[in-house]
Amino acid sequence: MSVRTFFRLFTNLQMMPVLESGEETLVGGQAVVEGVMMRAPHSYCVAVRQPDGQVVTEELPLERMSEKYRIFKYPLFRGCGTLFQAMKLGGRALKFSAAASLLEEDKAASQKKEEIPGWAFVTPLIFSLAFYILAYKFVPLYLATRLGKVYPMLAGQFASSAVGGIIRMGILLAILYGVSKLKDMRRIFEYHGAEHKVVFNFESGQPVTVENAQRYTTFHPRCGTSFLFVLFLMTIPVYALIPFSGFLAKLLCQIALIPVLVGLSYELIRFAAKRRGSMLAVIAAPGLWMQRITTKPPADDQTSVAIQALEGAMALEKSQGGQLVIA
Repeated sequence: MSVRTFFRLFTNLQMMPVLESGEETLVGGQAVVEGVMMRAPHSYCVAVRQPDGQVVTEELPLERMSEKYRIFKYPLFRGCGTLFQAMKLGGRALKFSAAASLLEEDKAASQKKEEIPGWAFVTPLIFSLAFYILAYKFVPLYLATRLGKVYPMLAGQFASSAVGGIIRMGILLAILYGVSKLKDMRRIFEYHGAEHKVVFNFESGQPVTVENAQRYTTFHPRCGTSFLFVLFLMTIPVYALIPFSGFLAKLLCQIALIPVLVGLSYELIRFAAKRRGSMLAVIAAPGLWMQRITTKPPADDQTSVAIQALEGAMALEKSQGGQLVIA
């Protein structure tokens, strides 16, 4: 695996929470390398366009976490279960798309037959997790702590948490903006837009076609970008309740509280999506604004790939006798 491929995998892993819809719904999906993954309640399909123009797919029946483990039916827990499954499926889809697209490019360049090594995905994943903790936990806490020593008014528990939250959001926006300037990631964001358009088209009840899908916006309320914004916003009140004063104790506690934040954020997004005029919906609205960075208008051929992924998931759902119901 080339250094370029490693970097592209690392970047895609960092963006996976942003690109994933992350909710048990009628349909949802995720943009992957040169393709889209779509899932129905009990099936999933990823469609990827290879360098030669051919579209390859992978279908897989699946079971909801809430059906497999009863605890994930309940508030707070269901958010963790849903996100875990979403990330697991997203990782599988990314692996398939990388094998079909990225590594195929490496092979074409070297004219060699090459097997995908096991560390090709594990290593970028480890780096991605380490980067997440460094960028969104260690750095905001460190800077907020330093500022509190320089400006005593920022040393209070809530003030320090608020400063850390602002820094965390600033880092996220800077990374998203920087990544959006990369040619490879712009392609991913175009497929992200295609996924949203096709989901909107499906939810409208109109025939799902490229022409119909292209009429819709790329901004969808169930996007992972919105979820991540709410997740970071929730860190301010939650981290303000941490009873420890030491830096290391605070850092470890922030890491341990990730499942709690995921559960709270999921419930807020779920509530806001069903009650568009509520105050919580207003709070969640900036997540939609952030999609101006993470989604781009797709070309017709990209929208066509998203439709193929949806059709594959729907066909498998139908073959299993699944009922298409909103979660």
